[in-house]
Amino acid sequence: MSLGGQGVVFLLAIALLATCAQNSEARVTCQNGVKSMVYLSPKITQHQGLVSDKYYYDIEFPKGHIAIKSFDAEVVDEAGNPVSLEETYLHHWLAIRYYERIGSEDKKRNGHLGGFKQPDIIVAGNDGTCDQNLRQFFGFGAETRRTPTYIPDPYGLEVGNPLKVPSGYEEKWMFNIHAIDTRDTVDTKECAECRCDLYNMTKPSNPNYVGGVDCCVDGKRCKLKNGIEPVQRNVYLKYTVKWVDWSDSIVPVKAFIFDVTDTWQHTGIHDCHIEYDVEQSSAGIATKRSRVKLPISGDVVYGSAHQHMGGIGAALYKEDGQLICSSKPIYGKGNGVGDEAGYVVGMTTCYPKPGSVKIAKGEMLTLESNYNSEERRFGVMGFFYILVAESPMKLAKV
Repeated sequence: MSLGGQGVVFLLAIALLATCAQNSEARVTCQNGVKSMVYLSPKITQHQGLVSDKYYYDIEFPKGHIAIKSFDAEVVDEAGNPVSLEETYLHHWLAIRYYERIGSEDKKRNGHLGGFKQPDIIVAGNDGTCDQNLRQFFGFGAETRRTPTYIPDPYGLEVGNPLKVPSGYEEKWMFNIHAIDTRDTVDTKECAECRCDLYNMTKPSNPNYVGGVDCCVDGKRCKLKNGIEPVQRNVYLKYTVKWVDWSDSIVPVKAFIFDVTDTWQHTGIHDCHIEYDVEQSSAGIATKRSRVKLPISGDVVYGSAHQHMGGIGAALYKEDGQLICSSKPIYGKGNGVGDEAGYVVGMTTCYPKPGSVKIAKGEMLTLESNYNSEERRFGVMGFFYILVAESPMKLAKV
């Protein structure tokens, strides 16, 4: 007898419940067959106006051959209390998988990937297409608290497969966390948007560069109000990973991140510039588009965009114009943590019915990013993240 999708999910749930019961650990919780663990990043030392943009290596992560079901995060203080975006603006956090040569000298330091000798460290990034700049599997910005990341059954993101680790290496994970302490700054939102003059920074190679990540680099400080004495404090990125042990019942997904600044269509090279400026205009809406080919065929399982303040939504379309996913910012309206007025506190997500959104290999996709252009904005971003199941849903036979 052949089972449909619901039958596969039922059998998978039974298998996972048995696995959880046999392999329970003191610090790992298990609910409905899904294991869960809460971790803390290394401490992030801050004081008013200070920018922290560091790489942290060998972060804690579930061991073994597993399927990730979700990866959520938020900034907390030393007492474990959530920290408001109005105090620490989380520009972005990225979780990146890498392989490290066994027995190699420890070359880890807070810095950038370019500071390490290859091939002692090999970055095992997502499936594209911005291989040089957007290699993370998980990561958001200010919207992280209210953006769902759960991967529905029977799908999962496979990690820890020993057969895929290069000989002589071991699989590890790292964070890049870009956090800006905006307490007591002259303009919290402009500091969060990395306006160059507030950081006393310029970009000699581009005199028109008014703001963006090149001006709020690690160790720089945004301008404070007069008479403010900096006070140090420590914060952490608290992250919760949910997973199941890998089995043949799980349908693997591949992660793709597209960038609206990708120059591929014009140059033939995926040169993703990450950020761009929005000029003020009477039109009220500034639309930017890029096109990209998907290197595989499959079913879209999940989709979500990343935008900054001023964003009004992004969308991904198939070659024939059919909408794959539309994702819009959720703006805070109050004073509480997770509802900070004027900040992007979440992004809407897409969970298509399994098999309902198919993409062919080589199909040309269009990414569209829309921002409010009633005022000039700088250093904005327009990413789109999708998960694709390369092969059709597996059917179990009993």
